[in-house]
Amino acid sequence: MASEEELFASVDALLEEEPHLPSPAERARLREAAGITQARLATALKTTTQSVKNWENGRSEPKSPRLDAYQRLLNGWAAKYPAHGAASAAAPAPAASSEPAASEVETADAPQAPTVPAAGAARPATRPTAASRRPAAKKAAQPAADPRFPHGPLAVLDGDGSAYGVDGIVLDCPATTVVELVEWTLKESGLGAAKLNRYGKDSDPLIVLTAAAAVKLGLPERLEGHEQRRSLRLPEDHPVVKQVVKAKWQLTQRGFGPWARIYRTAQGRERQCVQLAVLSWDALDERSWPGVTDMEAADIARVLGVYATRVITPRGSTAVSGLELMTALRPPTKAVQDPATGNWVSGYNAGSLGTEPMDPAPPEATPEHPVVVDSGWSGGFLNEEAYQWVRSVDLLSDEECTLPFAVGLDLNTAFLAAAARLVVGLSAPDHFHTPTFNPKIPGSWLVDLSHIELDARLPSPFAPDGTRPTGPAWYQTHTVAYAQELGYDVQPIEAFLRRETGAYLDPWHDRLKTAYVDTLADLGVTRDLDDRAFLAAMEQHKQVDPAMAAVLAAIKATVKGGVGKLRERPQGKSYKEGERWPALQRPTWRPDIRAAVISKARVNMHRKLNNMAKMTGLYPLAVLSDCVVYPSPGDSPLAFLPYAASGKPQPGAFRLGPTPGLAKLEGVQSMLWAVDLMEKSLNPARHIKGGDAVLDEGE
Repeated sequence: MASEEELFASVDALLEEEPHLPSPAERARLREAAGITQARLATALKTTTQSVKNWENGRSEPKSPRLDAYQRLLNGWAAKYPAHGAASAAAPAPAASSEPAASEVETADAPQAPTVPAAGAARPATRPTAASRRPAAKKAAQPAADPRFPHGPLAVLDGDGSAYGVDGIVLDCPATTVVELVEWTLKESGLGAAKLNRYGKDSDPLIVLTAAAAVKLGLPERLEGHEQRRSLRLPEDHPVVKQVVKAKWQLTQRGFGPWARIYRTAQGRERQCVQLAVLSWDALDERSWPGVTDMEAADIARVLGVYATRVITPRGSTAVSGLELMTALRPPTKAVQDPATGNWVSGYNAGSLGTEPMDPAPPEATPEHPVVVDSGWSGGFLNEEAYQWVRSVDLLSDEECTLPFAVGLDLNTAFLAAAARLVVGLSAPDHFHTPTFNPKIPGSWLVDLSHIELDARLPSPFAPDGTRPTGPAWYQTHTVAYAQELGYDVQPIEAFLRRETGAYLDPWHDRLKTAYVDTLADLGVTRDLDDRAFLAAMEQHKQVDPAMAAVLAAIKATVKGGVGKLRERPQGKSYKEGERWPALQRPTWRPDIRAAVISKARVNMHRKLNNMAKMTGLYPLAVLSDCVVYPSPGDSPLAFLPYAASGKPQPGAFRLGPTPGLAKLEGVQSMLWAVDLMEKSLNPARHIKGGDAVLDEGE
């Protein structure tokens, strides 16, 4: 017989076990009996609605301390709302009801998981099993999943071997090394995504590693040491790197860093490549993915999965993803038939940027670029940047000084709106002397706009600091065209123009616009709201669903980062002026396209400022990038925006709404703050929430 000591040890072990939750169906029944929605329960437990859905469908389990709180809540509900027939376990099952239980409603129509190798088998005794790992049935409007990638584009791997995918899928990953993980991903996981363009390539599967998963695979939890943190990659003699090389896999030139690509040379049309992202190595920047790193693995998978479905499978920072999306939607090549041999070969895809990098015109380049250094260029540069302007305090009227509020209006994804139907150059620049200005030709123009005199209470549309030009300078086509639109004569001295043109960014704009609008709608901000309802919804949208709010932030960062990366500057202390840096080898290193987007966005902003002044007599206090601050009698833009007698917003001025290019309330500050800002000539970037002085060039 067991001794008393052994019995007490066994009992103590039971007491130390984690709380045992009722079955998923019972959890849903108790919640509904209490009249609590999943969203309300998620708020109480400081988690997401999707997590609660996963708990009630058996796809995942909460972890302490949330587990203990959930157990306590369920025990309380169980005492209040006992199940019918609980007193008699042998009681016959009740007759079928005409209305299925909530848990049945969510899963009854769920498609069965496709048959896959070992990845499809759930581990017993570690996680509740279900007939299907797939989520509740998707909306009919969504396209059918690609049969080659039944488990979606990505998975988040936790330390216990659970790989959390999109829509609540949980796969078992037996890998204990990085090499095993790569092979499991390609052969068994069923992960990946179809190409976005008929001439493009399928997206490689993404595996996101939590800190526990990284350690299990032999990686350090953090990149420690000065050298590693500076270079953001493992040294070549690290055991994991050696394992990868020994197994005849390759790493890209960036090595094994926060975003590591492991590949073998493609066999025919089949790619062999896996993208890894290490969360504890800061793969997800907090500025672009707010709060995501601290989420549970299933919720991280949800955030990244929505982004992958609506934008692109992440391949690095949001800036990198923004640039990759351009290429994915406009592939540089397509299959063409060689008339001489009849064979199909790779040929140029019209409307793309091609496969070869292209040097810019000297005024479009940066001072350290070889075309500038080698030629000794001293003719000046384009200065097409976002606004950073504050009105002089001397230009404030007495009436403006008595207004109690300064209200900030931020344009939704202003640079994305500027990319719509934007014609850019596709060929190399040609040099012209004294050309006739043509607003339809993209390029850079040397022209004197100093004779143009505009209202000093508005920033000049010709310079990012809002000051009046003092002589000839280089401008992008949209800036010069706006001078002509204002009624002034323009006579270019020189120009670098491109003969082949096209709306290269159109598909990029359309996809990101749809993603932005759809994600806002998920947060309760829809196009059918009137202005008051829109402001109320925007005030609360980040609290509605933190996961979707993070997706929205990532989409915005993708826009700005993608545009900024078109002119990525050299990085690293070892760089020497005049050398070519890696970014110059990309066909997408196009500072002229970046300048076109920013020029159009700044012109759009000035046009609205000018129309506002004509309609209302109001002038801005400051403008920073896509954010403008107005003096106001009230704490809402409704107090000063122009409306027609019918109640509809006046066209041409600022309008509220969720669509890119329309405005939202950014912040309300005391009028004294604005006056103090102008008196001290402080940098508005420190004080105006929401604006960006420059477009981030990304990592």
